[in-house]
Amino acid sequence: MVRLPLSPEEIERGRRLGTLLRQARAGRPMLDVALDAGVSPETLRKIESGRIATPAFPTIAAIAGVLNLSLDEVWAEVNIGASAAQHPVAS
Repeated sequence: MVRLPLSPEEIERGRRLGTLLRQARAGRPMLDVALDAGVSPETLRKIESGRIATPAFPTIAAIAGVLNLSLDEVWAEVNIGASAAQHPVAS
């Protein structure tokens, strides 16, 4: 399967997702969070660093659950500015 290159918007959303998860993890060890979520520490590290900009939904749902983040919170944070870019207000 050939994967299409990510758009700049997808890359930026991936960075925002990584930042959100890293901040929510706070002082918890990455290993503990990853194992509790059922993902590898390497996967969590790549998501947090933005190297995996479009992780699978079940992966994010599991990590968010471990970090006590609602999926609504994750969606809102990751999509900051997306609706404004899609629906600019005329002056």
